[in-house]
Amino acid sequence: MLVNLHVKNLALIDEIEVDFAEGLNILTGETGAGKSIIIGSISLALGGKMSRDMIRENAPFALVELVFSVNNPKILEELKKQDIFAEDGQIIITRKITGNRSISKINGEACTVAQIREAAGKLLDIHGQHEHQSLLYPAKQLEILDEYGKDNLADSSQKVKEAYRRYKKLQEELAEYQMDEEQRKREISFLEFEIQEITDADLKNGEDGELEQRYRKLLNGKKILENAAQVYQMCAADNGCSDLLGRSLYQMTQVAEYDDTLAPLCSVLSDAEALLNDFNRELSGYMDNFSYSEEEFHETEERLDWINHLKMKYGQSIELILIQLEEKEKQLARLLDFETEKARLMTEYNIEEKKLSEACRELSEKRKEEALKLELNITEGLRDLNFADVRFKVNFSEKEHFSAEGTDSVEYLIATNPGEALKPLAKVVSGGELSRIMLAIKTLLADKDETETLIFDEIDTGISGRTAQKVSEKMAVIGRNHQVLCITHLPQIAAMADSHYLIEKKVTNMETTTRIRRIGQEASIEEIARILGGAKITSTVLESAREMKDLAQVQKNSRVK
Repeated sequence: MLVNLHVKNLALIDEIEVDFAEGLNILTGETGAGKSIIIGSISLALGGKMSRDMIRENAPFALVELVFSVNNPKILEELKKQDIFAEDGQIIITRKITGNRSISKINGEACTVAQIREAAGKLLDIHGQHEHQSLLYPAKQLEILDEYGKDNLADSSQKVKEAYRRYKKLQEELAEYQMDEEQRKREISFLEFEIQEITDADLKNGEDGELEQRYRKLLNGKKILENAAQVYQMCAADNGCSDLLGRSLYQMTQVAEYDDTLAPLCSVLSDAEALLNDFNRELSGYMDNFSYSEEEFHETEERLDWINHLKMKYGQSIELILIQLEEKEKQLARLLDFETEKARLMTEYNIEEKKLSEACRELSEKRKEEALKLELNITEGLRDLNFADVRFKVNFSEKEHFSAEGTDSVEYLIATNPGEALKPLAKVVSGGELSRIMLAIKTLLADKDETETLIFDEIDTGISGRTAQKVSEKMAVIGRNHQVLCITHLPQIAAMADSHYLIEKKVTNMETTTRIRRIGQEASIEEIARILGGAKITSTVLESAREMKDLAQVQKNSRVK
C-alpha cells in the first residue's frame, strides 16, 4: 500500500509530506484548495505527463516521492520479473522534473517512465474524474471483460495472438504475389541485374579492409621510401647510430677489465648493438622489396571504388551486401516459381486462417462464460449502489475481420428501471450512473488482481442523497480489503473515513501554498459540517455531522460482524 507521499515545488505545493493509513483514506477540502494536485502528483510520479509551468515559480525543480509497503507475495514476484526488489518490504518511486528533463528512480536506481508505469500497474489503480467516460467505448468494454476473466482466458487469448501473428505474416507475404505478368517480368529482370552485379564483384569478407590498407601504402609510397632511406642513413651509414654504438662498445670494453661493475654496462651496449644491426638489416630488406606499380595502384583504386559503389546500393559492409544477395536470390526463386510458390503460401494461409478461426471461437466461448459471471457480479454491485431494479447484459457480436484480440465485439447493455428494454450504456445512463457502474467494475477487478491501493478522484460526481449513502457504504466495503484514497465532496462518503485528511490553501507573505494534514475525530466532524452547511456552520449542522459520523461507524461495525 502507499504509506508516504512527499511533494516539493509542484504548482501550489511548496513542500508537503503525508503518511497514509490502511483502509479508507478520505481527502476533502474547499474548491481550489489543491485536492486534484495531490492525486495528480501521484500520477506524475508514476509516469504521467506534466506541463513545465507546473513547477513552482522560481523553483529549480519539482519532486514527487512515493513510498509503498509491499507484502503480497504475488505482487513481489511480479515486481521481481522487472528486476525490482522490495528493500525491507518497501518500494520507493521518485520523479524529479527540471525545466528540460525528468529523472525517474525506483529504490534509488534510474529507470525509464515505461518501467515506472509497468511497476505502478502492480501497486495501485487510479480512477480519475473522467475515466468512467471510457466505459462508453466497445474496446474498453472488451478490455474490462478480458481483465475480469483473465485467469480463464489467458491461454486462449495467447493462442489467438500467436495464431494472428502467423496469419498476418502469411497475409503480407501473399500480398507480394498480387501482381500481373508484366510486373512480374520487370521484377525478375531487375533482380537478375542486381544479383549479377553483386556476383560479378566476387566479394570476399574482409577484402575491403585489406584493399584500403594497400591503397594507403601505395598512395604514400614515395614518402615511405624517402623516410625509410633517411632513417637507414642515420642508423647504418658511417658516423650513424650503428657506427657510434660500435665505437662506444669498444671504448667501454677497453676499461671494463679494470672494474667488474662496468661489465653489465658492456652487456647492455652489446645487446643494443645487436638489436640495431637487426633493425638495419630488416629496414634494408624492406626497402629492397618495396615496389610501387602505377598499374597496381589504379587496380586497387578501381576495386575500392566498385566495392564502395555496391555498399551504397546494398549495405554498408561486404557482409551486408552478401546477405542482400541471398535475399534477392530467394526473391528471384519465388518469382521464377511464381504460381507454385503462391499456391504453397495460399495453402499455408488457409491452414493458419482455420487455426485462427478455431482459436477465436474457443476464446469467444470462454468469454461468454465469463460474461455471464460478470453480468451477475456487476448487477449485484449496482444494486449495492442504489440501482434497485437494474438489469445488466454483455452483448456479443462478431467483427468482420480478425484481430489480435479475436473476432468478438462486445457492448454493455443496461436497463435501470422496471419494464425498460436493455439499451447501450451511452443511450441510458447519466454521468453519475456511469460513475457508479465504473465503481462496481473497479471493485470487481481489484478483488481479482489483488491491487493493494485504489485511488478515486471525485468518483461521486453527479450523485447525492440515498445514492451517495450507498456509494459510501461500497467504499467502506472496499476499504476492508484494500487501501483506498478518495477525494470527495459528499459528507456521506467523508463520514465513512477510517482516516480523514484535510487539504487547505494558505496565504503567507503574499504567497499561496497547499497543505494537507490528517485530522482527528472532532476536526473530521467539523469538516463534514462544512461540507453540509457551506459558509455558515450552525450547531444544528454540527450535530447532523456528528450523527452522520456515528451512523457511519455503526454501519462499518455491522459490516465487520
